[in-house]
Amino acid sequence: MILVMLGTQNNSFHRLLEEIDNLIEKGIIKEEVVVQAGYTKYESKNMKIFGLVSLEELEKLIEKADLIITHGGVGSITLSLKKEKRVIAIPRLHEYHEHVNNHQKEIVETFNEKGYIIGIQDVKQLEEALKIAKDFKPQKYQTNNQKMLKIIEDFIDKV
Repeated sequence: MILVMLGTQNNSFHRLLEEIDNLIEKGIIKEEVVVQAGYTKYESKNMKIFGLVSLEELEKLIEKADLIITHGGVGSITLSLKKEKRVIAIPRLHEYHEHVNNHQKEIVETFNEKGYIIGIQDVKQLEEALKIAKDFKPQKYQTNNQKMLKIIEDFIDKV
């Protein structure tokens, strides 16, 4: 099962769900797809879509998933990594009115550079990322709250 997590902020991420739907239609994605859509309103005959779910329910879904596809939110990424899951992350982008700025690009780049996730910058790269994910062995994630806080503080100072 593939779990798609779009977080809990009041921002839509239609582009990602449209691309996943497209890849299911093309036969690229054959697995069951379950979506924690948050505030993204999207209907699909190809996916099981939930709005907001409890943390307990989300953790159960993560445990069951073979692969996580998520937005570039730190919470969604780290929750998946703590469960030792393979993660593909795609940032929400300001130019599509998916977020207030492009901070998720840096978050995805940072986790990708460390080998924790497969980070992509555009939904059109998802098909290739799915191929890479089959053999991807992520680096073991170790929580380093001080280092992560420093990265976030540095980013905020730049903005």
